[in-house]
Amino acid sequence: MVDSLRAAVVGTGLIGGSILLRLRERGVDVAGWDPDAATRAEGRARGIDFPDALADAVRDRDVVFLCGPLSSLPETLRTVGRLTGTDCVLTDVGSTKGGIAAYAAGHGLTGRFVPGHPMAGTERAGLTAASPALFDGAAWVLCPTTAGLDRFRTLAALLVDVFGARIVPLDPDAHDAAAALASHLPHLLAGALAATVAEADLRDAALGLAAGSFRDGTRVVGTPAARTVDMLLNNRDQVLAQLDRVRGLLDRYAAALRGGDAAALVDLQQRARGLRLALLDRELPAAAPRTFPRTLPPDDAEPDDAARGAAADGELAYLLSLGAAGGYLTGCAVTDATVTYAAHLPRGC
Repeated sequence: MVDSLRAAVVGTGLIGGSILLRLRERGVDVAGWDPDAATRAEGRARGIDFPDALADAVRDRDVVFLCGPLSSLPETLRTVGRLTGTDCVLTDVGSTKGGIAAYAAGHGLTGRFVPGHPMAGTERAGLTAASPALFDGAAWVLCPTTAGLDRFRTLAALLVDVFGARIVPLDPDAHDAAAALASHLPHLLAGALAATVAEADLRDAALGLAAGSFRDGTRVVGTPAARTVDMLLNNRDQVLAQLDRVRGLLDRYAAALRGGDAAALVDLQQRARGLRLALLDRELPAAAPRTFPRTLPPDDAEPDDAARGAAADGELAYLLSLGAAGGYLTGCAVTDATVTYAAHLPRGC
């Protein structure tokens, strides 16, 4: 697959740039494009194909990664969809999925577009901060649909093969709810902690005492503010819902402190510590491989539409239940007749 693949990356900041560098490192014929002329010049200085025109970057490509700001993704998807052939797989890396998935459905792109979100990054930004190793072992969310299953299979195999990623198949709304807890809320809470210290009378004294807990707890505040705000606003309902839960827990902490209730405080901290240890010790055993008939889109040669639909629905149900259970794919082997998934699942699932 890699030897003959032609790819493009649109938007080459930290995430897009890291995708670009990894594809290039693995010998993929890849072109980059960025709206910033200086970034394009930086890419060309590194010996990478960086045309000035978007159309030249995406023409005749097999897969295009859309990696610009969240607010720009719908229009970029529409434009790149128009500039590429119907066999070109399109995917994005945005940190919210519901909006872009709905946009793709409304513009007839569901069969070609697979919403994606690699769960990796740093507080740095730009092509100069990019690293080809950024996604090694990272969870990479993909949102499959019945119409886009064949594109999902192609992309999943590519991400495992080239990036060493763990593929987490999720419904777009399920992704946005989980990402609010695992990614978006931590950005907001880190900002609140840092802002509290910034406004304190003893700001400089606190900074003088700051050690690992404060550095770790505020690390993501180094992310460019506009990027964080874009993420929070695009997942506003989910973030607000989870913020209400945090407020409730903080009220319980405050009540226990006011009442001198050591037992309640210990209970709260033990529950939190248990989750932290579960995260650090999280190892999922391999599940038995699952094989499905390779269903094709409706315009391909397959006589029995009902049988095709039932098979595709079963495959899709398996994928979405795997991701919702906390599992992930480590392989996707496709033949003319079948698709076989290698997966890992939490014990008991």
